[in-house]
Amino acid sequence: MTRSTIVRSAALTVTTALAAVALAVPAEARHRLDADTLPAVTPRAETPVLHDDDEGGNADADDPAIWRNAAAPGRSLVVATAKKGGLRVYDLDARLVQSIAAPPVVGEDDAPGRFNNVDLVHGLRFSSGKADLAVTSDRGNDRLRFYRIDRDRAGGPLSDVTDPAAPPVFSQDQAEINDQRTAYGLATWTDRTTGKSYALVSRRERTSIALLELLPAAGGKVTYRKVRTLDLPSSFQLPDGTSWSPCAEPGELPQVEGMVVDPANGMLYAGQEDIGVWRMRADLTGTPKLIDKVREYGIPGTYDEETEECTPGADPGFGGTKISADVEGLTLLTESDGDGYVLASSQGDNTFAAYDRELEDANEYEGGFRVTAADDTLDGSEECDGAAVLNAPLGSKYPHGLLVVQDGHDAPGDGDRDATNFKFVDLAEVMDVLDD
Repeated sequence: MTRSTIVRSAALTVTTALAAVALAVPAEARHRLDADTLPAVTPRAETPVLHDDDEGGNADADDPAIWRNAAAPGRSLVVATAKKGGLRVYDLDARLVQSIAAPPVVGEDDAPGRFNNVDLVHGLRFSSGKADLAVTSDRGNDRLRFYRIDRDRAGGPLSDVTDPAAPPVFSQDQAEINDQRTAYGLATWTDRTTGKSYALVSRRERTSIALLELLPAAGGKVTYRKVRTLDLPSSFQLPDGTSWSPCAEPGELPQVEGMVVDPANGMLYAGQEDIGVWRMRADLTGTPKLIDKVREYGIPGTYDEETEECTPGADPGFGGTKISADVEGLTLLTESDGDGYVLASSQGDNTFAAYDRELEDANEYEGGFRVTAADDTLDGSEECDGAAVLNAPLGSKYPHGLLVVQDGHDAPGDGDRDATNFKFVDLAEVMDVLDD
């Protein structure tokens, strides 16, 4: 997760009069007013709070995935990353089922394991048969790690099946790994034509996305090979003829984190955090298309090395109107008739945007929503990094499906400690507001 350092600004104005009114209101307030007009849904449950400090095991909630137990849907699981805290596995009551530590440091001065994003692969082929896997990007070691899912396995449903010889995704050696321009965002994809499974992995502080083919290895392990990479732009030509890049620390480029693949047409949707949502072929051939921009798109900024913050300039008005940087947490909400939505976390204004998944409708914006507090003890979601949705029955608890969202600013009432967790939302509520 990268907090955007540019002040959230600029609302869409459609007439001269409205523009005059908008300019009289601070930019952040205008964004809040826009967000407040969206409908709200409330969570039914939340996972235990994680703390990103030594006492809490340096655990920081980030990204979830929902595994459906086809034999007993009510015993399905949510697998989620906790960064340096490793992986957490929860049941549908949001109770902890299993905790898996991230790998230890390779050497005394090396970066520790750090699990950033997670996704699932269903029915990967092994010599002994097929198995479902949880796949996570280990940012600390620049590798992918694989966990076989067996709901009734003694010791916990996940077991590590990573090939020890699996190579770094982007780095050439341990020194480069320690620089931490490493595996970051993650989405899995199984090609329906060939049956081959892949992972798409983005690179921290760079615009690169790599396509990795997932392969069985000896002893029931899993490895991968790099097929190709694609670099998204880091600089953009604006309508007034000027060139723009989002303000960042020197040497940093606008990275991608949230990603999801629509298996029906093999399209990858990728959130370039300070830019917007891209659509491209999941095999990384062809030309990417920017389907929506963040509101902050085009705003110049000056980086201050002393404060390590950016001071924004005047908004030229070239940004979008629906999402605010960072754009995060992309997930696919499918429907049985082929319709559905690409959902994106608009982290800058604590909302979620829904885009039509159908290409013939040009992925048009279909609406949005907020996840707000259910009561005094169960709050909503703020600064959401990761999200996962599943439109399928999950027993009596969630008969219409489930949306899981990260809450980047939970309020546990224990002082100034950073606290994060995951909220579970009945999908029926989400569909009600999107179908209105």
